[in-house]
Amino acid sequence: MKIVDITLDRLRLELDPPLLAAWDPEPRTRFDATIVRVHTDEGVTGIGSGDTMAGFEQVRHLFVGEDPLAIVRHVKAIETANFHGGRYWPLEAALWDIIGKVAGLPVSVLFGNAARALPAYASSAELKSPEARVESALRAREAGFRATKIRIDRDQVAEGVAAVAAVRNALGPDFVIMADLNQSWRMAGDTAAASDLAKTRGLVRRLSELDVFWVEEPLPYEDVDGFRTLRAENPGLRIAAGEMQHSLPELLRYLEHDVLDVYQMDVVLAVGMHRARTLAELARLKHRAFTPHSWTNGIGMLANLHVAAGVGGGPYFEFPYDPPGWTPERRDFMLAEPLMVNAAGELEVPAEPGLGVELDEEAVARWRI
Repeated sequence: MKIVDITLDRLRLELDPPLLAAWDPEPRTRFDATIVRVHTDEGVTGIGSGDTMAGFEQVRHLFVGEDPLAIVRHVKAIETANFHGGRYWPLEAALWDIIGKVAGLPVSVLFGNAARALPAYASSAELKSPEARVESALRAREAGFRATKIRIDRDQVAEGVAAVAAVRNALGPDFVIMADLNQSWRMAGDTAAASDLAKTRGLVRRLSELDVFWVEEPLPYEDVDGFRTLRAENPGLRIAAGEMQHSLPELLRYLEHDVLDVYQMDVVLAVGMHRARTLAELARLKHRAFTPHSWTNGIGMLANLHVAAGVGGGPYFEFPYDPPGWTPERRDFMLAEPLMVNAAGELEVPAEPGLGVELDEEAVARWRI
């Protein structure tokens, strides 16, 4: 089997009203998605998505003509290409889709088959008042979710803590709450300083008192000692990070020095599926959790789900969900059906071979740039 072509569909969905993402200083008036298709001489096509694949045309020749099943070779080639520019992990997802289709198995089975479904948490996007956040949490619970993640802005700490407290009071002790401080990385052009360690220590202590399950990305990635300080001071609270940490040596250092409770590398944005599996296995061997970031689209979510379910990730899987600003229909506009949790609040691994992606070709044609 040989790769005969790699094609990209660049899609753009206009967002009206815009999404006011807590981590982005600019309102999001559009949602872009790049779909990667790897075509083979035997008629098997793999599909991936996630990062933008900007500049891929410059390195496309490294893969055309090669065996799509030679995944380790391709991972190494992607890493060399990434060093010089873009992030081409969606290509790896498409290759795993081919491997699963050839094997006749879901990719999660090839990765270990530890679970066929994972409990999902409703991952919010926007900053909302305590009253509005309670309303959204109640709607999430009605939709099946048993957990939610609330964003807290470094300049609106009191409001963020009040939102967490209001959800805790309204939904009770059995509803799981996470908090995301979005302090580990920045959107392009956002040069504002991160909240300092002293302020963050106070905030994390208050969240611990509210029985928050984990606090996510409370500090910049380089503040390794700060992460360890937060863990030591809050023994009943988990510290999560790593979603956009691209450096394998740094992630290994985190694991070696036991920096985090929960590792969150996104397989289509940060380190790829093959490398994420290795790091997740190491985390699990150290009795630490792996639950990947999944804020791309339904195809990127499926790639992350297959790795997490394969290795036994969890205890929760990220499901971007914050109506009306962010809905499954907006997120998965290129799919035949948007992904949704089942009645038990779990996201099920598709039973089809590969990643289980089913595109809506009319939508792809409609929104193609």
